Amino acid sequence: MTTQYEAPILRWYAQSARDLPWRHPDATPWSILVSEIMLQQTPVSRVLPAHAAWLRRWPAPAALAAATPADAVRQWDKLGYPRRAARLHASAELIAKCHGGEVPASADELRRLPGVGSYTAAAVASFAFGQRHAVLDTNVRRVLARLVTGDYLPPPGQTAAEVRLAESLLPINGRLAARWSVGVMELGALVCTAARPHCDDCPVRHQCAWLRRGRPAYPARRPAARYEGSDRQTRGQLLAVLRSARGPVTPDAMDTAWHDAGQRARALAALIDDGLVIRCPDGSFALPGEAVLPGEAVLPGEAAENASTAPIAR
Repeated sequence: MTTQYEAPILRWYAQSARDLPWRHPDATPWSILVSEIMLQQTPVSRVLPAHAAWLRRWPAPAALAAATPADAVRQWDKLGYPRRAARLHASAELIAKCHGGEVPASADELRRLPGVGSYTAAAVASFAFGQRHAVLDTNVRRVLARLVTGDYLPPPGQTAAEVRLAESLLPINGRLAARWSVGVMELGALVCTAARPHCDDCPVRHQCAWLRRGRPAYPARRPAARYEGSDRQTRGQLLAVLRSARGPVTPDAMDTAWHDAGQRARALAALIDDGLVIRCPDGSFALPGEAVLPGEAVLPGEAAENASTAPIAR
């Protein structure tokens, strides 16, 4: 179907879109999958150099599958949420083993890849293969909330009503639907921003229900949890020690990564449960797949049991 929003947003996108490598006509499905994993909770400015370096090193899934999970975690460096690196490596192994080295086109098959949820599957199927799927990221949800329903921000969690609305606005043609989705996404990223929307620059300002309502404010949300001093920062510091080493790291060396022994033990247990760190038979620690024989690592689920006696907790 054609809506009153389609033409102005597509014209705006053609003139204003950022030049991003995963949007190029020759971008491979692998490039698009890597970008979608990296862009989860990470700004484009940080993803751009990481994405380029990743594809230089591993231009296809089979290349990454031939590396170790430790290589993936080390290459991920400080991009954040390093579980994504381990899951991307596991996805590459599955793609190489079960899909002939090619990223699957089906959204259902994409969802079976480690770390690929409904959003990422829809995005890859749409942007890489031109299929007709509603792609609802934070930016799209915000634009549709303001444009159609007149709300400043969408609900905290995605609703079935949002999905139905997004699907109702999709062009019938799959390639055009993909371009529409990325156009709305870009509008949310550059114009219809969360805190200070640039309404005068919006191509659909005259159709916007939120503007017609007088731009009502939304109740303040809780501030984001602080990073400084958090368990997340502790995990990052522990991983930094392991990434900088070539092989297992002794408990004493891990002790230097964080001052609080209890928090350090808790963070290490979480890293082991996430499969990002393994405990070697001699009590040292390593990145997955590095210098430890299969079956000798502490398995996920055992970390909590071992945390109270882990050497770094003393």
